Amino acid sequence: MVVYKVDRLTRSLLDFSKLVETFDANDTSFVSVTQSFNTTTSMRRLTLNMLLSFAQFEREVTAERIRDKIAASKAKGMWMGGNPPLGYRPEGRSLAIVEEHARVVRHVFDRYLALGNVREVTAELDDQGIIVPERFATTGRKSGGIPFTRGQLYRLLSNPIYIGRIAHNGTSYDGRHDAIVAPDIWKAVQAKFADQRQGEEAGKRIRNASLLAGRIQDEQGQPLVATHAVKKAQSYRYYVSRALQHAPGHDDPNGMRIPALEIEAAVINMLAGAIDDPLALLTSAALPLESDRLPAMLATANTTATLIRRRHHKTIRSLIAAVTIAARQVSITISVPALCTALGVDTNPTAKVEVELTEPMRLTRTGRALKLVQRDGRTITQGEPDQGLIELLTKARNWWTQLQDGRTDIATIARSEKINDSWVSRIVRLNFLAPQLTEAILAGTQPTSVNAISLRSAELPIDWDEQLAMFKL
Repeated sequence: MVVYKVDRLTRSLLDFSKLVETFDANDTSFVSVTQSFNTTTSMRRLTLNMLLSFAQFEREVTAERIRDKIAASKAKGMWMGGNPPLGYRPEGRSLAIVEEHARVVRHVFDRYLALGNVREVTAELDDQGIIVPERFATTGRKSGGIPFTRGQLYRLLSNPIYIGRIAHNGTSYDGRHDAIVAPDIWKAVQAKFADQRQGEEAGKRIRNASLLAGRIQDEQGQPLVATHAVKKAQSYRYYVSRALQHAPGHDDPNGMRIPALEIEAAVINMLAGAIDDPLALLTSAALPLESDRLPAMLATANTTATLIRRRHHKTIRSLIAAVTIAARQVSITISVPALCTALGVDTNPTAKVEVELTEPMRLTRTGRALKLVQRDGRTITQGEPDQGLIELLTKARNWWTQLQDGRTDIATIARSEKINDSWVSRIVRLNFLAPQLTEAILAGTQPTSVNAISLRSAELPIDWDEQLAMFKL
């Protein structure tokens, strides 16, 4: 191993000792071109270790000096580089206000004081179309141009730079730059933060986790209550008939216990799909629309549909008057006045008060819970594939690879797994599933007829089209 200088290889004694061990294990010696040292003898290794100790010491002292310099400069209120916060641009060792962006910062502080909740501020900014302003670094890298997130707003609202101070290691100093936010507003925001920090997140999750709470019912009009269960430290949410809620150990054949994620996903898909075609929705509500207002309405509808797909709590709950679960269909009752508000169109005295969306779906029982199944036999996508099925596919692929390479045979695999040969053969066949079926399993969108038992026990045809027909995919 040849290098120009010892400290060009490393300045860490520990790293160098490991490198020497690697060199020795591979019969390799170390030689420095500008220094008459190498690792061929023990004395030369000792000399190198001493030299590297000084190199490491020099590196650490340099780092300490840099940290001390940065701390001293910040204590003087100087801006020490990096990405400037929203509302400012670098100006030497200080910051200059970008007034266009500063107005956005002041608006965020004002709205937080008015609403008292970062989540609601985020939702309001989304509704008003206020996004993070686009900015360009000196390197030309673009940032911004996207909606605000709660994390961004928390950092913005707690950054003392906006009252003209520079923060460093938990302490802030008077800065050389001008403040964007008045001190009294800053203090009020921090006081509100302190009041709400404890317990706010837990309370928020409890209040807002169930999107359809108070809106969902069965076909007899009986409400389904939002509840949850904890299994192995994992919380699962359900909408449950009152009879089952008051008698959890009693299996009422007419009672419902529907996984919340499934029905919420179904409602979001139905509602967003309807908003994607606003003309049909307005026609069903008997709402006429002037042609000159059509482009603006379509743009608003597109924004509203995007908010719905993002599970925007306020938008969805304002539109939905009721969700009705029947044995063969799901119905959503939409409030027409709320629809007019969302799409930015005028209400009409002759228009309907409500419109109904209906989607054929059937309920199938899995244990004590009911699952929603669409017309094509697929369950509602929850983004949580069946891990048991994925493990079967993985096992099939691994075993087939071993068999193909000649490393083992079916009998050997069966003995090592303590199962019979027939079971191994049935699992290996899953390596030849139709690609569409494999993709559906990985995405969690496979029909309910596809499960671990059916895949192991079914006589799978070789032809992929026949497999898809067998499982109705």
